[in-house]
Amino acid sequence: MPTRPSVPDRKVALAFMAHPDDAEISCGGTLIRLQESGWEVHIVSVTAGDCGSMNEGPEETARIRFAEGTNAAKLIGATFHTLSEPDGRLVYDRQSLQKSIDIFRRIAPTLVITMPMSDYHADHEITGQLGRAASFVYAAPNASSEPVIDGSQVPYLYYTDGHDGQDRMGHAITPTTFVDISEQLETKTRMLACHKSQLEWLRSHNGIDEYLTAMREHSQARGTDIGTRAAEAFVQHRGHGHPSDDVLSALFPIQHSSHSTDSALQATHS
Repeated sequence: MPTRPSVPDRKVALAFMAHPDDAEISCGGTLIRLQESGWEVHIVSVTAGDCGSMNEGPEETARIRFAEGTNAAKLIGATFHTLSEPDGRLVYDRQSLQKSIDIFRRIAPTLVITMPMSDYHADHEITGQLGRAASFVYAAPNASSEPVIDGSQVPYLYYTDGHDGQDRMGHAITPTTFVDISEQLETKTRMLACHKSQLEWLRSHNGIDEYLTAMREHSQARGTDIGTRAAEAFVQHRGHGHPSDDVLSALFPIQHSSHSTDSALQATHS
């Protein structure tokens, strides 16, 4: 399973998320920038999002949320997929892992963005585990019955920011990588607005009264960290076998303003 120390020739990005709106919230701006730079972009929701309603049953909720995810992806020329695992009851087992490996095999990503393995939602954490495992093994010929696509490799791997920039215990996350999304924030907002079914759900269940505003405020707060209008933050997986150079920073170097903090600059280049 080869690795490459620079921007790969095969430019296929995969956002491997737990729920249909997670990509728009955590890395939508970066996906837009990748698509604008000529990358093929895929969004996978591991769960069907079937618990995301106070009124509709699970089948109808899953149908609605698949349509919303598809519409959001279409805004940027991306493709939406789901593994249809049960929302809120995701487990790391052989079935979920094999389904993850199989879809990685079909997409053959060279850049993967998945969820943090310490976050407020257990589905997010398990998705991060599945994303890490599938990233490392999907290109091994015997890992799946799906054919191996030419250019399959151990991809660049990044974890998204946690909710409010915190891990499951409320401790601040220290990013390794920031992407300036100042010019992409409005399109990112339009993508998230496609998930209309979540307005009432998040208000009733999570206590988030206006999640479009919450997303924008966090993006703007991360922008303040690096002296831009809006940004997204990531932690790069640099363990054995994965590329350790920061391809996102190479693709999208940040033009820091004079009021960028020393700590933000250090985190960006660590």
